[in-house]
Amino acid sequence: MSTIRKQSIISSGIVYFGFGLGAITNLVLGREFTPDQYGLISGMFLAIGSIMYFFANLGMPSYVGKFFPYYKDNLPPQKNDQITWALLISLGGFLLVALTGIIFRGTVIHYYEHRSPAFVQYYYWIFPFSLGLTLYSILEAYSWQLKQTILTSYLREVQFRLTTLVLLVLYLCGVLHGFGVLVKLYSLNYLLIALILLIYLIRSGQVHFVFSPSIVTKKFFSKIQSMALMGWGGGVVYNIAFFFAQIIIAAVVPGGLAAVGLYTMAQFAGSLVQAPQRSVIAASVGPLSQAWKDKDYGRINRIYQRSCITQLVFSVGIFVLILLNFKDGIITFQFHPEYQASLSIFFTAFLFIGLARIVDMGTGVNGQIIATSTFWRFDFTSGLILAILTLPLNYLLAKKWGMTGPAIADVFTFSIYNAIRCIFLYRKFKMQPFSIHSLNTLLLGAAGYVICYLLFNARHGLPWLFIRSLSFLALYIAGALGLKLSDDILPVWQTLKGRLQGLYGGGRRR
Repeated sequence: MSTIRKQSIISSGIVYFGFGLGAITNLVLGREFTPDQYGLISGMFLAIGSIMYFFANLGMPSYVGKFFPYYKDNLPPQKNDQITWALLISLGGFLLVALTGIIFRGTVIHYYEHRSPAFVQYYYWIFPFSLGLTLYSILEAYSWQLKQTILTSYLREVQFRLTTLVLLVLYLCGVLHGFGVLVKLYSLNYLLIALILLIYLIRSGQVHFVFSPSIVTKKFFSKIQSMALMGWGGGVVYNIAFFFAQIIIAAVVPGGLAAVGLYTMAQFAGSLVQAPQRSVIAASVGPLSQAWKDKDYGRINRIYQRSCITQLVFSVGIFVLILLNFKDGIITFQFHPEYQASLSIFFTAFLFIGLARIVDMGTGVNGQIIATSTFWRFDFTSGLILAILTLPLNYLLAKKWGMTGPAIADVFTFSIYNAIRCIFLYRKFKMQPFSIHSLNTLLLGAAGYVICYLLFNARHGLPWLFIRSLSFLALYIAGALGLKLSDDILPVWQTLKGRLQGLYGGGRRR
């Protein structure tokens, strides 16, 4: 567990640094770009590109996550053919998806040319964006098994955003001539980080391309087929549900891409709430796969419970911090007038998106536990339930309440989705992630919000953003340590305190 904690904490630090870059990027986009331009770059590219990736990968991340321990235990690295088949099959899947996208381009034009004409104009540039995402995600899943979570966190969370920020600065300085050039270069961003990761893995001897089936591939071929198919189906329906909001908003909400831009900006703020999740997942998947293979149910339950409370503590703290500063921040940093004109709707969308993310974070790594177990077929079943609920609700609520409709739908659907998974794990293995600390975390966050709201609600401007934030963090961190909410937080605090005391003591002796 200490390995998971160490990698999770380091990766979380990288993730938050990346989100800091993302905040700067979004600040630039919010101030200098219209919501429809932002909606195209950060909304539709990511939504459509991600859905294309999940159709294209054909279940290869599930295949890597479940079967890597068998390849590792039975083959030397030079004969491990798993990554070769994962990449080749995903590339084949992408070609089929790209061909489908070309064939049905007329349908896309029909639905989007009036409300979102820029999306139609740059439609084909989503294809290289999706190809890069496909290649990178397969390599990332394999790297997680190699315990290279820090590097993958850096590439996805820092390098990707850093490159994007450089492109924006070059565009604003006039080096890139025209918005179209910016869009086209941005579409190559994932291909860049996929190439960096591939070169590193090859040069470090951790990836070898083997084109003849190994004894492991032959032995487990039928199981690999069935699991990859079910994992693929579950991933497709889950991610259609997750990214469906932007697609519906662009098609049915007045304003089209402008409404997508507002929603996506609120979604970025919501993603800050969820920032530690990727790091925890990355550090947990390998140990969970090994623990299932070793039938170490006690370790699985410990990972489940600790991931729940650690993610809940982080998500509640970040959610309340943003909630306290949301409206003041938009005005203080002088976002584009279209954002300020829709501030109440903008805030409401973030409120519900953030609550949905807390639900998803606060139920731990239930998806990864199911996906790496022998009951991985349930991953597809629960994902299908999520899609069945999400698709009609997103459409109906978007038609009725505009861009806030899908945000409200998220809270409802993700609550049911995670409840089903938690009930399943409890009934099958008597595992459940909650404790009295879960309730105490929610109460601590609510108390910190009320106190800081009453003290600082009438205060505005940059100095008060810092004062309000520091006051809440002081209350929340002190409360989390005093109540001993998470076993993973206390050791970190003790280490930091010891190092600070060492630095202070060393300074005095000198």
